Amino acid sequence: MMFVPKKPTSFKMRLFALAMNLFPTYRRTGGRATFIAADFSDVHIRLKLGWGTRNYVGTMFGGSMASAADPIYMIQLMRMLGSDYVVWDKSANIRFRRPGDRTLYIRFLITDELLQRIKTRILTEQEFDIELSADWVDKEGTVYATVGKVLYIASKAFYKEKQRNRKKIKEKS
Repeated sequence: MMFVPKKPTSFKMRLFALAMNLFPTYRRTGGRATFIAADFSDVHIRLKLGWGTRNYVGTMFGGSMASAADPIYMIQLMRMLGSDYVVWDKSANIRFRRPGDRTLYIRFLITDELLQRIKTRILTEQEFDIELSADWVDKEGTVYATVGKVLYIASKAFYKEKQRNRKKIKEKS
């Protein structure tokens, strides 16, 4: 294991990681979940350099790095916030720092403090966008790329009302 987990996992989360790794859409990215904390706060992904992740010049395909990282923050926040919230991916970017010529690892960590800040902000703003990032690193911790994500978060009640209002406006036009 590349990273030291902050919290324990569970049998249920090991099954979730297995299911995620076998899910065809995620499997084709080349990424593999190696650890998921029982509360989803800490997720570790491994991306091996191989025939399915190698680009034209023999290094890690940037699309593999982007797609293996893509769904993680959204899934984490959906699971951690629960059914009273809506979470959507809005945008993603990747900043390459060096060619990926080996197995890479990425960690997605949502701290208790960040989760509380999100919940507090929803109470006052009802909806907002949040920017989060994580680094693809090798075993020595050298950064190969940084993945940035923008996620939309809203209270479910606010979001549903917003959707109803949009539908009314569409019906009038």
